[in-house]
Amino acid sequence: MRTTVGIVGAGPAGLLLARLLHNAGIDSVVLESRDRAYVEQRQRAGILEQGTVDVLREAGAGERMDRVGLRHDGIELRFARRRHRVDFPALTGGRSVTVYAQTEVCKDLIALQLEEGGPLLFEAEALAVEDADTDHPRVRFRHEGVEDVLECEYVVGCDGFWGVSRQAIPAELTRVFERTYPFGWLGILADVAPSHDELVYARHDRGFALLSMRSPSVSRLYLQVPEGTDAETWGDERIWDELERRFETDDDWKLERGPITQKSVTPMRSYVHEPMRHGRLFLAGDAAHIVPPTGAKGLNLAVGDVVTFARALTHRRDTGSSDLLDAYSETCLRRVWQAERFSYDMTTLLHPAPDATPFEDRLQLARLERIASSRAAETDLAEAYTGFPFG
Repeated sequence: MRTTVGIVGAGPAGLLLARLLHNAGIDSVVLESRDRAYVEQRQRAGILEQGTVDVLREAGAGERMDRVGLRHDGIELRFARRRHRVDFPALTGGRSVTVYAQTEVCKDLIALQLEEGGPLLFEAEALAVEDADTDHPRVRFRHEGVEDVLECEYVVGCDGFWGVSRQAIPAELTRVFERTYPFGWLGILADVAPSHDELVYARHDRGFALLSMRSPSVSRLYLQVPEGTDAETWGDERIWDELERRFETDDDWKLERGPITQKSVTPMRSYVHEPMRHGRLFLAGDAAHIVPPTGAKGLNLAVGDVVTFARALTHRRDTGSSDLLDAYSETCLRRVWQAERFSYDMTTLLHPAPDATPFEDRLQLARLERIASSRAAETDLAEAYTGFPFG
């Protein structure tokens, strides 16, 4: 099997890249180790930056997002029983974010790929990326019990942190930067209408809490818990009681409760792999970088990576110049590190550390007070939250 671009992984990054290449007249093949049902049900991110929304629309994948997605023009910060709303459009020249789950993005892109695009092979396990430093890289994979080889001009690894793509870059050429956090997020899905019409980020002495949503009838909420917590040790009533404590305010706001349909714990870490390119192998998304979810940057960073690659390859075809491809890693990493900075800032702003001193607790409150009282500080948060420019 031969193609111009071999894409390893059919998450939102791989699927969007296939769509962007199709629209540019460049052929590709997508290999996905899981089945279609798994990809379409895998719960991950739910906040799309303005730039991601614009890219999906331009790619022809925005119809359902625009119809059922929830545009949000701000977030609410809670601390010391107070509420402060950050107004995105007023601070960013009109930008906003959209609540639209990764599962829905994948469903839309899969339908388009199967109807209009190149081959999308589910249950096709990539075994190795070979000859990445030559003009003819290849992906060895297993599909329907048979090993095969995908011959490519370029390979883009969108196969996540545990995928094989990053392993094709020699260890002596790489640098890894990472940080783990001594807490995680206990996340729940609940069949109850959201208790607020925008996301609420709460800093409390007992720990961080986040009120989010998946739809007008499904709430997504999170609690800061110790690292290594087993979600099943938390009963439903205990979860709701703790959420109520952490969201408490001095007004009459009330948290609505409902049946919890899913619960899980997400570990918190920051990770960057440099470089993001080796020869004709390009890494995108979690294969190259991970952010703690506090800043809602994971999916959006992956979109920035594949947009950068698609533009660079189109430029190579149209002009014969490989300058943009050669600059891929540097271009992406500028955005990645800004997102890492913002995600780290949001995490350390809102999560009390297990060993925090009274001095550190007061610093957190002082930082929140600064955002609530300074338009400059508030603008910095709003600009970062709604998204850094692509490229």
